[in-house]
Amino acid sequence: MIKFSPSRFSPGFSLLELLVVISIIGILIAISTVAFTTAQRTSRDSRRRSDIKAMQDAFEQYMADNGTYEACATMAAYDNGSGSIMPAGLPIDPRNSGDHVYNTSTGCTTSGYCVCALLESGSGNAAAPLADACNYVSGGDYYCLSDLQ
Repeated sequence: MIKFSPSRFSPGFSLLELLVVISIIGILIAISTVAFTTAQRTSRDSRRRSDIKAMQDAFEQYMADNGTYEACATMAAYDNGSGSIMPAGLPIDPRNSGDHVYNTSTGCTTSGYCVCALLESGSGNAAAPLADACNYVSGGDYYCLSDLQ
């Protein structure tokens, strides 16, 4: 009969057990990183959509009060007597805190407007805003809204 001496075997983890645990932790980190990145992208796209919709609502309020459209900045700064219709001014892209990166292909003119935002997920309603009009091919990377009048 073979007797094992307690001094020969230390109670610890084998190299194989450590490698399995480290591999599982690595896989979990990779999965959670991808899920977190996707959630951030979706959140920024939701913000872009709501910003464009807020711009459309404000511009239509300006039209209702004044009977015409104007430059984007003029309409955003308009005070209708009960306060500015866009107190913070034109929105900025959630990923870029500096420049205003929304594409206003036709801009805001006295006859109308077209405002677009480039989405990260590519689930927009426009392939690309055209330079001369807000007519666009459906489906694509841009989310565009135009005047309702």
